[in-house]
Amino acid sequence: MSKTKSYIDLKEVPMSKTKSYLEIKNLKKWYVPGDLILKGINISITKPEVIAIIGPSGTGKSTLLRCINRLVDPNGGEIIFKDLDLCQIKGSTLRKVRRHMGMVFQEYNLVERLSVIENVLTGRLGYMTSWQAFRKKFSQKDINTAYELLKTVGLSDHAKKRADSLSGGQRQRVGIARAVMQNPDILLADEPTSSLDPKTAVEIMELITDFSKKNNIPAIVNMHDVKLAQRFATRIIGMSEGYVVYDGEPSGITDTLLKEIYGGEEWME
Repeated sequence: MSKTKSYIDLKEVPMSKTKSYLEIKNLKKWYVPGDLILKGINISITKPEVIAIIGPSGTGKSTLLRCINRLVDPNGGEIIFKDLDLCQIKGSTLRKVRRHMGMVFQEYNLVERLSVIENVLTGRLGYMTSWQAFRKKFSQKDINTAYELLKTVGLSDHAKKRADSLSGGQRQRVGIARAVMQNPDILLADEPTSSLDPKTAVEIMELITDFSKKNNIPAIVNMHDVKLAQRFATRIIGMSEGYVVYDGEPSGITDTLLKEIYGGEEWME
């Protein structure tokens, strides 16, 4: 049998029977040989909580999330999720694993010409056959769930509108609903508030936090706003130059540490 256990039926591997939600061991990634973006990342996620990853642009935050869901391929290390090493699997096994990872994108990644409700329903495509997906044969249960999620994110009145008619904050709400529609075991969010005004950013983080608590799953959120991270996260991971330099409670984020993470101190004035 394969060392990656690709024979496992993921439906029969509930998260409660694995050692943790996610284990990242000595993860490395480079786009140009010799120029490492991730320089041996080690992170263990053992409980359902909101985890904020902070750090300057270019330090590898987005690359880390994209390695976790294999939008990019790691060059070394391990990512253990549902008893599988995600660095080793591919094909149908990888597609099955992705069903269990909800992803919220910085630029929303909606299908602009589709309606809001159709965009939310795309979160179920990974559970459908190619023929069902082509014909948009969603079950009535999925349709009902999609409408409930739109109600939760405050967009019930926009269900039939085209996605390209929405504001940025509304689009991000759709993106969150789509991710939760997957019924994931972990939620990943890549700079979900970076292009939003302060009030909308708080509302988006409230939604992510609420879904994490309601579904009893961890949410890993990349963000630049340190104060927003401290407000909503129960754990903060600070990254600098491809390394994890802090992993702990929000109360441990001091000015000295922020200088180490971001460099300099003029920006703190």
